[in-house]
Amino acid sequence: MGCLNQRLSSFLNNRWLVFVAAMWIQSCAGIGYLFGSISPAIKTSLNYNQRQVARLGVAKDLGDSVGFLAGSLSEILPLWAALLIGVIQNFVGYGWVWLVVTGRVPVLPLWAMCILIFIGTNGETYFNTAALVSCVQNFPKSRGPVVGILKGFAGLGGAILTQIYAVMHSPDHASLIFMVAVGPTMVVIALMFIVRPVGGHKQIRPSDGFSFSVIYGVCLVLASYLMGVMLVEDLVDLSHTVIIILTVILFVILLIPILIPVALSFSWEPRTSMEEALLPESQKEGPSKSEDRDEDIIFSEIEDEKPNEVDLLPASERQKRIAQLQAKLAQAAADGAVRIKKRRPHRGEDFTLMEALIKADFWLIFFSLLLGSGSGLTVIDNLGQMSQSLGYDNTHVFVSMISIWNFLGRVGGGYFSEKIVRDYAYPRPIAMAGAQVIMAVGHFFFAMGWPGAMYVGTLLVGLGYGAHWAIVPAAASELFGLKKFGALYNFLTLANPAGSLVFSGLIASSIYDREAEKQAHGRHPGQRSLLSSFSSFVFLDDPLKCDGAICFFLTSMIMSGLCIIAVVLSMILVYRTKTVYTHLYGRTRR
Repeated sequence: MGCLNQRLSSFLNNRWLVFVAAMWIQSCAGIGYLFGSISPAIKTSLNYNQRQVARLGVAKDLGDSVGFLAGSLSEILPLWAALLIGVIQNFVGYGWVWLVVTGRVPVLPLWAMCILIFIGTNGETYFNTAALVSCVQNFPKSRGPVVGILKGFAGLGGAILTQIYAVMHSPDHASLIFMVAVGPTMVVIALMFIVRPVGGHKQIRPSDGFSFSVIYGVCLVLASYLMGVMLVEDLVDLSHTVIIILTVILFVILLIPILIPVALSFSWEPRTSMEEALLPESQKEGPSKSEDRDEDIIFSEIEDEKPNEVDLLPASERQKRIAQLQAKLAQAAADGAVRIKKRRPHRGEDFTLMEALIKADFWLIFFSLLLGSGSGLTVIDNLGQMSQSLGYDNTHVFVSMISIWNFLGRVGGGYFSEKIVRDYAYPRPIAMAGAQVIMAVGHFFFAMGWPGAMYVGTLLVGLGYGAHWAIVPAAASELFGLKKFGALYNFLTLANPAGSLVFSGLIASSIYDREAEKQAHGRHPGQRSLLSSFSSFVFLDDPLKCDGAICFFLTSMIMSGLCIIAVVLSMILVYRTKTVYTHLYGRTRR
């Protein structure tokens, strides 16, 4: 009995159990990707036009991207409390929206609906933060695979929830909003006490590599299965019983990873574990912060003082000369003979947010991300209307597909960009430029409206959009360091709602309603200025509906052009950072 209790305790404190629970929570953190499915129900019930729907989309993007509060609270509260705050926000925000849409409470003004959407979607940031913080602490030397898998499950969340919704077999599309409010709430409450740091750095096993391979395999099987199911459901009229069976198989696949902590905790084989260092050895010795700063300053001063010919020496001789110079500077500084002045960091060193904000490289990343991911988010937010305008009734299929391609884009973007920097020591932003070229082609397919173009466009834009969120965090950490990475990353994520505000809230909605007016009145309206387009975005008009490829033709062509501009910005960044990546990864190639 005592042995069983010991193994049960080991299971409950196993870092792989935390990881699996975090994966399940992350599958509920992709509710923002369902906006394309729930927006038609909101639009119909409340008689909104496309601009009003676009404003709700901007509120959703702001809620999904503004994670400063979640990050701050996670540092002072236990993670279960942070998760509980996210649950409350999700339930209250989307629950109230459901009550409004179904007529159970009085209709609220548009600004109040925007606040509710913001609050509900902002709950995702707490799910993301708790999952990432706990797993990064439990897997300190495997952060790349852990973050990639967790982000991938967030990308798959929309497809998973859509398949569960299909089982409900409800003709009322507002029930999807109810599921968004209740489903994640139930899952997170059930798991919130499991997701926590459990001293995972002491649980290293030789089998960890195999365990990660199993998780990756499950992710790929899950993505392939969801894609197959969605295509079958779109092409064949399946009975409700078959849909239930397909959903049960989905749950079985989602449950497979739990076998890893079960096997590790209850197997009778002798267990060997090694302790993984949470901090570098130099930090374990306990130097003071002032000593660390002095050492960093002296090291930085060497870069200014060393002769140019030192860089031309062989690696061993160069390191020897630099060590000698560092020792002389340290002794001179201790004796007061020289005064070491702190300089601004160079690329590849640790930056604060304020230091990064005055660097051209940082703004190149920001605006390239704004144009690339912003154009992708415009498609995600308007996918329901885009598919309806082309005559597709089941908009949920495309929402699920772009969620799956988004996941594969994150996995593939991280994998291929890592191959580029590791094997060729070439700047990682080249992978972002490639993703933006793919997105430009995808937007072109949307513009043409050819038969099957929705499927191809969804594939290409989903892959490219997802790749951004695997490439940008890694590139930012390489160019600006890890010390203030949280602040840097949260600032870069603001590019998402900024792009959505301009591209979806102003450009796409104005063009859609203009084309709808042409179809409704059978005449060519007068030309609108940018000021009048913005005015139309702010003030409310009667609901309009547009049919045909013309509805999003101009918007998609503009998005394609913006992606080409993003490619140019990324290539400028590649040119500027070649020496940094050669310095970071060139030695590993040798």
